[in-house]
Amino acid sequence: MALLLQLRTVSGLRGKADRIAKAAFRGLSFYTRVLENCEDEARFDETFRWPVASNIDGNEILEIQVFNYSKVFTNRLIGTFRMVLQKVVEEGQVEVTDTLIDDNNSAIQTSISIEIRYQALDGTVGAWNDKEFLETPSMHSEGDGRYPLETDSLLSSHRQGSDVSPGKSKQQSAERSFRRAGKGVFSAMKLGKTRPPKDDHRKQDEPAVLEAEDLDRKAMRQGGRLEPDTISLASVTAVTTNVSNKRSKPDIKMEPSAGRPMDYQVSITIIEARQLVGLNMDPVVCVEVGDEKKYTSMKESTNCPYYNEYFVFDFHVPPDVMFDKIIKLSVIHSKNLLRSGTLVGSFKMDVGTVYTQPEHQFYHKWAILSDPEDLTAGLKGYLKCDIAVVGKGDNIKTPHKANETEEDDIEGNLLLPDGVPPERQWARFYIKIYRAEGLPRMNTSIMANVKKAFIGENKDLVDPYVQVVFAGQKGKTSIQKSSYEPLWNEQIVFTEMFPPLCKRIKIQIRDSDKVNDVAIGTHFIDLRKISNEGDKGFLPTFGPAWVNMYGSTRNYTLMDEHQELNEGLGEGVSFRARLLMSLAVEILDTSNPEINSSTEVQVEQATSIADNCTGKMEEFFLFGAFLEATMIDRKIGDKPINFEVTIGNYGNQIDGMAKPILRRKKEGGDGDEEESELLQNSSEDEGDEDGELVSVSSTQPVKPLVTDRNYFHLPYFEKKPCIYIKSWWQDQRRRLYNANIMDKIADKLEEGLNDVQEMIKTEKPHPERRLRGVLEELSSGCLRFVMLADKDQHHSSRTRLDRERLKSCMRELENMGQQATTLRSQVKKNTVKDKLKLVQNFLQKLRFLADEPQHTIPDIFIWMMSNNKRIAYARVPSKDILYSIVDEEMGKDCAKVKTIFLKLPGKRGFGPAGWTVQAKMEMYLWLGLNKQRKDFLSGLPCGFEEKKTTRGQNLPSFPPISLLYTKKQVFQLRAHMYQARSLFAADSSGLSDPFARVFFISQSQCTEVLNETLCPTWDQLLVFDNVELYGEAHEMRDDPPIIVIEIYDQDTVGKADFMGRTFAKPVVKMSDEHYCPPRFPPQLEYYQIYRGNSTAGDLLAAFELLQIGPGGKSDLPPVDGPTDMDRGPILPVPLGIRPVLSKYRVEILFWGLRDLKRVNLAQVDRPRVDIECAGKGVQSALIQNYKKNPNFSTLVKWFEVDLPENELLHPPLNIRVVDCRAFGRYTLVGSHAVSSLRKFIYRPPDKNAQHWNMTGEIVVNMEPEVPIKKMETMVKLEANSDAVVKVDVSEEEKEKKKKKKKGGGGEEVEEEEPDESMLDWWSKYFASIETMKEQLRQQEAAAAEAEEKEEMEIAEEIKLDDSPMKGSKGQAKNKEKSKTPKDDKKKKQQSAPELPEKKNKQKIDELKVFNKELEAEFDNFEDWLHTFNLLRGKIGDNDDNATEEERIVGRFKGSMCVYKVPLPDDITKEAGYDPNFGMFQGIPSNDPINVLVRVYIVRATDLHPADINGKADPYIAIRLGKTDIKDKENYISKQLNPVFGKSFDIEATFPMESMLTVAVYDWDLVGTDDLIGETKIDLENRYYSKHRATCGVSQTYSIHGYNTWRDPMKPSQILSKLCKEGKVDGPHFGPGGRVKVANRVFTGPTEIEDENGQKKQTDEHLALTVLRHWEDIPRAGCKLVPEHVETRPLLNPDKPGIEQGRLEMWVDMFPMDMPAPGPATDISPRKPKKYELRVIVWNTDEVILEDDDYFTGEKSSDIFVRGFELRVIIWNTDEVVLEDDAFLAGEKMSDIYVRGWLKGQQEDKQDTDVHYHSLTGEGNFNWRYIFPFDYLMAEEKIVISKKESMFSWDETEYKIPARLTLQVWDADHFSADDFLGAIELDLNRFPRGAKTSKQCSLEMVTNEAELPMVSIFKQKRVKGWWPFVARDENDELEVTGKVEAELHLLTAEEAEKSPAGLARNEPDPLEKPNRPDTSFIWFLNPLKSIKYLICTRYKWLIIKIVLALLLLIMIALFLYSMPGYMVKKLLGA
Repeated sequence: MALLLQLRTVSGLRGKADRIAKAAFRGLSFYTRVLENCEDEARFDETFRWPVASNIDGNEILEIQVFNYSKVFTNRLIGTFRMVLQKVVEEGQVEVTDTLIDDNNSAIQTSISIEIRYQALDGTVGAWNDKEFLETPSMHSEGDGRYPLETDSLLSSHRQGSDVSPGKSKQQSAERSFRRAGKGVFSAMKLGKTRPPKDDHRKQDEPAVLEAEDLDRKAMRQGGRLEPDTISLASVTAVTTNVSNKRSKPDIKMEPSAGRPMDYQVSITIIEARQLVGLNMDPVVCVEVGDEKKYTSMKESTNCPYYNEYFVFDFHVPPDVMFDKIIKLSVIHSKNLLRSGTLVGSFKMDVGTVYTQPEHQFYHKWAILSDPEDLTAGLKGYLKCDIAVVGKGDNIKTPHKANETEEDDIEGNLLLPDGVPPERQWARFYIKIYRAEGLPRMNTSIMANVKKAFIGENKDLVDPYVQVVFAGQKGKTSIQKSSYEPLWNEQIVFTEMFPPLCKRIKIQIRDSDKVNDVAIGTHFIDLRKISNEGDKGFLPTFGPAWVNMYGSTRNYTLMDEHQELNEGLGEGVSFRARLLMSLAVEILDTSNPEINSSTEVQVEQATSIADNCTGKMEEFFLFGAFLEATMIDRKIGDKPINFEVTIGNYGNQIDGMAKPILRRKKEGGDGDEEESELLQNSSEDEGDEDGELVSVSSTQPVKPLVTDRNYFHLPYFEKKPCIYIKSWWQDQRRRLYNANIMDKIADKLEEGLNDVQEMIKTEKPHPERRLRGVLEELSSGCLRFVMLADKDQHHSSRTRLDRERLKSCMRELENMGQQATTLRSQVKKNTVKDKLKLVQNFLQKLRFLADEPQHTIPDIFIWMMSNNKRIAYARVPSKDILYSIVDEEMGKDCAKVKTIFLKLPGKRGFGPAGWTVQAKMEMYLWLGLNKQRKDFLSGLPCGFEEKKTTRGQNLPSFPPISLLYTKKQVFQLRAHMYQARSLFAADSSGLSDPFARVFFISQSQCTEVLNETLCPTWDQLLVFDNVELYGEAHEMRDDPPIIVIEIYDQDTVGKADFMGRTFAKPVVKMSDEHYCPPRFPPQLEYYQIYRGNSTAGDLLAAFELLQIGPGGKSDLPPVDGPTDMDRGPILPVPLGIRPVLSKYRVEILFWGLRDLKRVNLAQVDRPRVDIECAGKGVQSALIQNYKKNPNFSTLVKWFEVDLPENELLHPPLNIRVVDCRAFGRYTLVGSHAVSSLRKFIYRPPDKNAQHWNMTGEIVVNMEPEVPIKKMETMVKLEANSDAVVKVDVSEEEKEKKKKKKKGGGGEEVEEEEPDESMLDWWSKYFASIETMKEQLRQQEAAAAEAEEKEEMEIAEEIKLDDSPMKGSKGQAKNKEKSKTPKDDKKKKQQSAPELPEKKNKQKIDELKVFNKELEAEFDNFEDWLHTFNLLRGKIGDNDDNATEEERIVGRFKGSMCVYKVPLPDDITKEAGYDPNFGMFQGIPSNDPINVLVRVYIVRATDLHPADINGKADPYIAIRLGKTDIKDKENYISKQLNPVFGKSFDIEATFPMESMLTVAVYDWDLVGTDDLIGETKIDLENRYYSKHRATCGVSQTYSIHGYNTWRDPMKPSQILSKLCKEGKVDGPHFGPGGRVKVANRVFTGPTEIEDENGQKKQTDEHLALTVLRHWEDIPRAGCKLVPEHVETRPLLNPDKPGIEQGRLEMWVDMFPMDMPAPGPATDISPRKPKKYELRVIVWNTDEVILEDDDYFTGEKSSDIFVRGFELRVIIWNTDEVVLEDDAFLAGEKMSDIYVRGWLKGQQEDKQDTDVHYHSLTGEGNFNWRYIFPFDYLMAEEKIVISKKESMFSWDETEYKIPARLTLQVWDADHFSADDFLGAIELDLNRFPRGAKTSKQCSLEMVTNEAELPMVSIFKQKRVKGWWPFVARDENDELEVTGKVEAELHLLTAEEAEKSPAGLARNEPDPLEKPNRPDTSFIWFLNPLKSIKYLICTRYKWLIIKIVLALLLLIMIALFLYSMPGYMVKKLLGA
């Protein structure tokens, strides 16, 4: 089903130009090749083919446009031809000659001649008549994927020779142009009405595809030479690019990476819990990862405990196992030694969820606790924690830890991944298990035979059951005894929160056994793939569908070495079974009373399902042909070898079908019966009567032939064996088809992205055009998918998941297509890299969508057998070879020749064993419905005869058992092996002796061995003669087999070691083509070498395959190498191919050697460095005594060498260090290969660049600096603008500030300004951390803003981009642009209102806090001195311990400079040029120098625990040279975040002592101290760096106070020195605060205050301003290191690559020959200040009543209130809940008391006395608590030191938030007291107390955000009413009482001056409370009690009774007297 267009000629063209035509149909455009210099006629003669999936409608339109082609500008449209396809649809074939029309729809003279053919799907139109259309006989395959949409990389199309040459038949040119034109640019756009494409051709970036084949390729087409830049660096595409359409890409990476164990570390910090549900609890947190549990300490009687405890779990397991482990956090109430405690609530998530988070961590997030036992309960509290998962090599960037003042917004920081709603509900997961089939034997048959003999019964040898594991819970079905086809029909029900935070469900069929159960097969269901969380998403759903399970081979052995494969670890090597199952999820309505609230796993019966619901059974046909089997490992031995292909159990003859005893014939007769027999009789030529075919699943055994020392090959020459298998499966091909379409879009996208990256890497022109092309392809591919998938038939067997997935895929792809279109318009030169990242996200998404979770047909396994033993296998996914009549749906390897490498099964394939190829196969595979089978041979190379079995001789559709090739071509292969680089070190010296072995078909050859190098330049041509290839000649041209190149290390004894492998495709020349450009001679290319999964260097080579024609070899081009080389039999690479060389000079700066380790136990004493590059080199001077001075005496040497002009081809430069021993011996110490010289190439500066513009002055006007909160103060100026930039805060902002100070923010109490004496270094530090956080926030905001802005600019940009006059306008625009963001920022910051809590503090001078090492910020300080690691020793084979660290034997310091030989004059003529130093002018001397090193250690964070209790006792150890300082006595007890605050002075001599090691050790009472982690700093590089890292430059200059200038040199001296060294004119200080340096003028303040406030004139501020903007100075400028604190990761050599904590520190260095620096800055930790908090409890009110009064039954409470020196006075309680019922009257009353304590000091709790028998809930106390405490103002924490337990050696210091807890209790005499309510006040911010009891409400607790907050530290004295709260039965908060209290805070000194007594004692006693008499016991004062009783309770009752009595009396009187009166009245008496 396709539309074909043959574009013949375009005539009547005017002028002479290059022409190109574009044909478009349904949005898919093809371009012709460019015809150069055409005059009036352009003869294209090209054929294009559009595969169509739906019938063409007569109104559709075909459009052809003809352009004048231009290399530089966009192509100019000549005219357009449009044709409605009605006639084509009717007749099937039409020839047309017609004129073109121009833009205005008027006809022009140019005419076009074309022919169109159409074949409909149903074959209704146009029978194929090959002869009249294309002159090749092989067109029968047109209709079926003869031209599948395989892509080839546009970048590399020249290498594979896809350029048309005259000798090529038209059919191929059609095929090629079809390929080159981006061939998958499908789009579903139909041209409805014809509209002239007005400015279409101007607006689009013309043929995106052509542009991508950038300029040099066009030059090639014109027959020019190739520019050197077209050779890509080790292109991934070089090999995998597939030129032909009959071959698939080989897979490069060999080794399976899954299943190999790795190191992981899970670190969890439990910070605090809040709002725990329950009364007066003692909570403990249990942290569980996998099976390991750890507990925090217990906190007593609190609902919001604060822990801050850190736990670390280490694992060494495969990634899959790791990510399925569950992290479970549970809070347990009152756990102790005797009892396990009760669970309050728990939270769980799997490790994988954490690992997929950004930075692999959750930081400071709140986990929601829920009770798994009770679904209806709702939330049980919150737990705040950090969770991080680190694998090897991940580094976790923890956000900077400072004092967290911002109150935690719990709801906004929940511990949930993005996109998960905070309100998670409970859900039931129903996993239904129906049945399984195809199970393997799981018992030995011996027992079975015995049983059979005795009892006569025969049994299936397996007892299967299914186990499902999800979210840490397990469920099992029942066991079906002895059944290969068990039937369960059971469902397993899990109850879990939804969405679950566990990604995978593990489903395992297990065999039940008396001893131990083993897994038969495992399958994982990824919930993300079977659900969609979007608003149009769906809940997880699956099936009913079959799931295929794979694992070890099926033969049963007791000890299965591949058992792990059955557990789901690693890639299964054989089919094990298939299971029919389904999954559904139902969200529970927890309010429903009937609901079963247990979360236990339940197993229930399920209804069985109809057999046909999983699809109709169809017969499938699999065909395979073995075209080549080479590179068979010789270890196998020379027994005959055969290959077996299986699909499911079909075709498996050795251990396939375990036959079920009971054979039931299924409905629909799917041939089960025959099937079992079939597999038994697979001898070649039997068949059923009707010629029905019998499967042939394995080839005949053949004895292997020797290729070379390592490999055999099989003699598959002209006869190629075939296999074919019939199998029956449910027909669910649609699933695979959709996956294939998406896979193809993704492959195309990936290839395009590789190209773009390549272009960026090799700096090719216009990567942005290629990216636009890629996006265009992507969007049309997406539209195409939507169109194809939409016609999906709605057959009954589609599951819900099929329907939902289809909808969501269509939505996603449609969306992606639109995004791609918009992105395309945004791609510009400067945004390519950012956009590339976005497009990579598309790729991941496509790959994710394409993975089909519901399996259908199992994968195909190909096994190589020797002597009936399975040796090696390959696994081919069935979808890759599935046939479809629609091209896009076809599998990517279907009907193609694919190179397959066989590998060893399971663990055997790990490591070096798995790297050797077991066999290389060229295979052809085809899988499809049996009824579609007629074209199954269509993709094979042509020219064969089919050999069939005797039965099938005359049946045309009968498959052959072998193919006999009658045509063969003879070729010569030339392998031009030039060089390799960065190879693997295979010898203990750290070098290798490499040679390369090239394999092609069944031949192999080696290059020579080059000794001791990792960068061999072989420069050798290998010629393979008489290479015989079978098939048609023209196919060979496009389909050459691949070449395998293996690199080995030659050993003197034993076998050569394997070092890596790569593949290549040769450029083919047929005998009738000329050996001339553009394709020949081929260019050298880089090929990436792989060793296992890791890259192991690059190979630079070229390969050509030349056909030997009738004239024999004499016709081949001569092999002419350079004549001056005499290498005997070795041929060098010929001239046209080897790179063009020019003379370069390489200058080497030899500085010194460092840290050389011993060699063979001897110390290095007299080392020398040898430099070698391309055969030339130079030696350094000899270091006479390495111990005394490891620096070189001669600094600069040079040598000249011939290097390729093309920088990408530059050979590596080798650095080798040798030690010269006595008697002229020398030994290699270590070596280093500089693989790329590019960064050392000298490029003369551009004289017109802004930095060189020295004319005119530029004024940089600096006002006193403004804190970052208002504005950035770094000013970057263009050198050629003469703007005066004033950096200042706007006036209005200052005004605003003033007003804010006066008006105060609401209730905010103004903080008094800290005076100078209060400030210390720590003030500066904390202010800086605030600033750093603020900056990060601003960066995020600015980034978001920039994004919006970019969107707006894009439209204009595009116009700008394509306008021809781009120069001046563009520049001007860019300049404006560069200023706008700054202005925006200014505006933005002015308008943003200041946050209320940010008080307007006085400006504190700040320093810069780097949250990384200083080296990372300043490029390792390698501005002129580079450090090269010297390596030695083998690279370890298994990845685990192969850290480069272990191979480093020392470091060479130096540098190099490479330049073409005649150097431009202006360099050498410059003043002060010293020819001895060449390019290294002005470097300092390298003589030894004495330095004072001052190391400041601030603090460490997140240390790895070193003791059993999960803590550490850290102290600092510093090593520098011979100095070793251990600060052991000052260890900090039990602390993982210790604050050290220390400085150490060390005197050192560079270069001998230049590596500073700062380590943190853990102090132990007994035994040696353990190293926690260490960090190393190279001080020498810092010392000599131009960035001046000796002493950071402060923000301001002051001569006293906390910010005293630390450097012995003043800013002005430093500035003069820098100017002198950089040959910069200046500094010139002028009047009025101006200083001029070069042509920059800076302004600033000129006065300074001394200690006494005297002002003096000074230039220092000005000089400092210049230093802080030194990077703006032309030529000499660079950023100077500011005053700073750096954060360095601590590493432990035992746990390489995993951070063990971080250390904040900085280093100052002062040369000893300068004036001595002042004393060290004091950074000792702040001592906490002593305070006393006095709390007076005055009264309580409305306390709930709890007790019944003895006599009255009244409820009353005996109230008492439990409570620095913080003096708390409890005045009253009110409305306290009454607890007790009074005995007699049944009255409620309470005996109230109040208890209080400061958080963390529960043991010091204080209670008031008891207010007995409160009947109203009112209590009067007048009671004072006094709490003394130590408080750190800066961190807002209380500091407590206490012993952890009685066994502790010393006290541990804790820092906890300052919180006061008050509780109200009801005192009971005999039982435990009852807790009534509590309130917790954070002393830094708590709600202001209410004025009266009535105003005091629940709002004060729940609605804190809106209430005015006060801080006791500012307000010192606060009095008011606060509510007591507790939770009722429904978990709702309720007020249970109110307390009137007064808080008074005093410093220790004030407290001493005005002492006060506890309770109501002296001094300053409080008066006794006036308690009402009711509280006396009733019999002492009965009348009073009765009065109270009657008055309160019965007052109204008595009144009512009295009134009622009165009424009754009146009625009675009335009734009594009524008759008398009546009588009187009647009788008239």
